[in-house]
Amino acid sequence: MQAPYDREDGRDPGDGDPQADPYPAGPYHHQQHPYQQPQQPQYQQPYAPRDPQGWSGTPQQPHQDAFAHLFRDQQSPAGPGPAQDPGGGYPTRPAPGAGTLAPAPAAQQPPPPAPAAEPAPAPKRGGKAAGILRSSAIMAAGTLVSRLTGFVRQLVLVAALGAAVLGDTYTVAWALPSMIFILTIGGGLNSVFVPQLVRAMKNDDDGGDAYANRLLTLVIVVLGGLVVAAVLAAPLLVRMMSAKIADDPAANEVAVTFARYFLPTIFFMGVHVVMGQILNARGSFGPMMWTPVLNNIVVIFTFGMFLWVYGTQRSSELGVTTITPEGVRLLGIGTLLGLVVQALSMIPYLRAAGFRMRLRFDWRGHGMGKAAKLAKWTVLFVFANQAGLVVITQFATWAGDNAERAGFPGTGFIAYNSALLIWQMPQAIITVSVMAALLPRISRSAADGDTAAVRDDLSHGLRTSAVAIVPIGFAFVALGIPMCTLLFGSAGDEGARSFGYILMAFGLGLIPFSAQYVVLRAFYAYEDTRTPFYNTVIVSAAWIVLSAVSFVTLPDRWVVAGIAFSYGIAYGLGVSVAWRRLRARMGTDLDGARVVRTYIRLAGASIPAALLGGGAGYAITGALGHGTIGSLAALAGGGAVLLAVFYLTARRMRVEELTAMVGMVRSRLGR
Repeated sequence: MQAPYDREDGRDPGDGDPQADPYPAGPYHHQQHPYQQPQQPQYQQPYAPRDPQGWSGTPQQPHQDAFAHLFRDQQSPAGPGPAQDPGGGYPTRPAPGAGTLAPAPAAQQPPPPAPAAEPAPAPKRGGKAAGILRSSAIMAAGTLVSRLTGFVRQLVLVAALGAAVLGDTYTVAWALPSMIFILTIGGGLNSVFVPQLVRAMKNDDDGGDAYANRLLTLVIVVLGGLVVAAVLAAPLLVRMMSAKIADDPAANEVAVTFARYFLPTIFFMGVHVVMGQILNARGSFGPMMWTPVLNNIVVIFTFGMFLWVYGTQRSSELGVTTITPEGVRLLGIGTLLGLVVQALSMIPYLRAAGFRMRLRFDWRGHGMGKAAKLAKWTVLFVFANQAGLVVITQFATWAGDNAERAGFPGTGFIAYNSALLIWQMPQAIITVSVMAALLPRISRSAADGDTAAVRDDLSHGLRTSAVAIVPIGFAFVALGIPMCTLLFGSAGDEGARSFGYILMAFGLGLIPFSAQYVVLRAFYAYEDTRTPFYNTVIVSAAWIVLSAVSFVTLPDRWVVAGIAFSYGIAYGLGVSVAWRRLRARMGTDLDGARVVRTYIRLAGASIPAALLGGGAGYAITGALGHGTIGSLAALAGGGAVLLAVFYLTARRMRVEELTAMVGMVRSRLGR
């Protein structure tokens, strides 16, 4: 179950990573000796695996530094030209310390001796891994800023509309365009067309420009018609998402009005994604991660104007019966404008990359049919995904309304979305962005039949991302309440604590959620979209069943927390199924023992850290209360204890990925 479009940020949210690189995976020894290697075509990477596990059957020395390959792999073929970045052939800067080689010995000639040979040219540095490092760092920074501004956006949303029915109407209406976009073509754009764009750049005489323009034209035509149909069907769509809201005339009117302002964003989402994927295929990963920041800024400014006019919901007591048409119009237009700005801001980047947009309607016979055939399974994939979201929205809005009437605010759909926003941020920073940067590379390895390279990427990516994902998952369990009382105090003490309970329930599900995202990218690299569909059917079905059990058996105030806990269980089932299928698909060991051992050690280090950190946070809030000062002190004190205990314990347990990451950070800081 992927998040709505604005959480993926391209994705992922979709699809990308992305982070100053703990992510490039596995020992990538894809190159021969740099002085012997001939110049390679841009998208054909030689690969000579030297595996520390000895999979190839050749004894090897184990690597003490899990990141050492990053520095070995920064050597490109010798030659006078600039080093090439794997993403799109853009020149890269020589690495520090790149000098000239020692002079070759003098040639042996009969007397008199010949003069010494000219020194061999220095190898150019800053190649494949350096390009991924740089791309991941740019994407990490963009994703981090986007997520932080997204937090601010959610904070002002809760402050302006509250954590009850009025907030749910906005949240349900905003979920509609994301859901429809992903259901129709969004999933295919994010997962299928990246490999297709890379292949078009490699194989087409024009570098894939015509293919990209055909794709952009197709998206414009399809989404333009879709927007018209969706706006007309807004009342039915609101009922599909929440019968509880639809049955309340005042709430339904507000939700339908919001939806009609928001649904045109489907068009701009599609345009933004296509432009971003065109840039990604050309090795420019930053714009797709940074432009959502503009969207968030526009919406934050809109809610700021709303708060300036009406005040916070706690002071104005606005509800679905008292909010004015002018207030709804302000929020509707401002939210739509945010996506317009986000999409149009991509145009200068495309021009800078040398791409010129032209409408092309000659779709037949140019590979679009192949992509559509692949995308059909992705559409079914996201259909199964979004079916779960529809069911959960119904459960959450129903239970949240009943709980509010019983005196327990902050337990509805807006609470679910707010906790989900916090919970998904680590996955977006540590997993999505790096996979967006690595997917073209993995796709090329898969196309070349280089199973070892794909396996190494997955193994190393899973292990190094787990260094952050695992302790953060435990941190959500230990410190979820002070996190939410600090961030969402505008919802009231009771409402903010309810947000915290939901975040705690999500907690450990972050681990399988992140792992499955990585595993499924391998299927997409092999152009297998059918297997992810079947896998998602399993996950979605399990989530729906477990959520239904929560809805039936739990009190209304705990239903959403039960749904959040079910999310993690469903993904735990899903990643185990996906792993077995991928192992059968690749016909090789996936370094499973090493991956599982790393996760177990990290969990072993996280458990005492979470217990001590959570205890410290509980003691601080007990002394200072759940207000801003108490929550901030609890989060700072408990977080410091948790981080220190985790680091010391993980070092004692010899988690090599943590040691390597710390060493790399220190080297980057010059310490």
